[in-house]
Amino acid sequence: MLRSCCIPLERCFGRKDDDGLLWHMDLKPHASGDFSIAVVQANSSLEDQSQVFTSPCATYVGIYDGHGGPEASRFINSHLLPHLQKFATEQGGLSADVIKKAFDATEEEFLHLVKRLWPARPQIASVGSCCLVGAISNDVLYVANLGDSRAVLGRRASEGRRIAVVAERLSTDHNVAVEEVRKEVEALHPDDAHIVVNSRGVWRIKGIIQVSRSIGDIYLKKPEFNRDPFFQQFGYPGIPLKRPVMTAEPSIQIRKLKPHDLFLIFASDGLWEQLSDEAAVEIVFNNPRAGIAKRLVNAALQEAAKKKEMKYDEITRVEKGTRRRYHDDITVIVIYLHHVQGSSSGRFKYGTVDCTTAPVDIFSLNTDEAEEDHILNLS
Repeated sequence: MLRSCCIPLERCFGRKDDDGLLWHMDLKPHASGDFSIAVVQANSSLEDQSQVFTSPCATYVGIYDGHGGPEASRFINSHLLPHLQKFATEQGGLSADVIKKAFDATEEEFLHLVKRLWPARPQIASVGSCCLVGAISNDVLYVANLGDSRAVLGRRASEGRRIAVVAERLSTDHNVAVEEVRKEVEALHPDDAHIVVNSRGVWRIKGIIQVSRSIGDIYLKKPEFNRDPFFQQFGYPGIPLKRPVMTAEPSIQIRKLKPHDLFLIFASDGLWEQLSDEAAVEIVFNNPRAGIAKRLVNAALQEAAKKKEMKYDEITRVEKGTRRRYHDDITVIVIYLHHVQGSSSGRFKYGTVDCTTAPVDIFSLNTDEAEEDHILNLS
């Protein structure tokens, strides 16, 4: 049921902004609060994909930040949450094991897709995606992550008579820019002195990629793809691999939600490149709910413009593709927790099941669905 309901519905619920590469949905209810989504496109093809599934017993959030192309993130958008729901039903509820099985199944199915497409599209072996999933059920929050998308909690704190908010990061950035991650990768490859390389001030695994965990990137996980001359003739480096240099093993955190937990910010790294955890949480805490995800995206665009000594309206006029020089694709989902007076969650009717999926491409607003369907249905 979840797979069928995840067909994009954004043309009914969301809308494009004056910035033709920005799409947003101001506010919708889930079982215990409200949520808001915004996406701004920078790449020629949108590589960020995202969705929110809501039901009376669970809320699922997914943000999939692709690299090397949009195929992996689009594939995950169609397959991961259905797996999660299926395994949760079979095992009587959510658990870390259920989440891991859903990630493993999605990775395995994408590998099968790569093998099928390999003769005609060998470059598919180089496509991958970060993957951030949040799941709320029975007041328990699960956060699972591959890559450097991030989940941040805003929780209430008191400073004397003043009510304040504290930012608490709930996910691990699997990016070798982080020293701890570099040490983790190096420890897994003690016989490879060049497993992580610093080139022009940027750390990368084998000089290629910054994130250490993903779905996809098959040529960095399966040596037979990397060594194939057919693959190398398309310009991809033939790197001798003794073992996989990346993994699809998610980091999973579990938290019992408490009354002082106010909201969750799930976002691709495009947001966190511009805003700190604390800055993002302050924006959500100090502004109205409606349109809050768009407000965060706009704040990130303001910062990106400032770094380039541009005005905000100048950066919003830059076309897709060229826009990537100024900022990455940015996806933000804000999940408010707990029913409060005036919250739209009062309109969430018992038995309601809904899946809101952001556009597969903001620029075209799904005018090229045939190619998407072809990719997603080949598994």
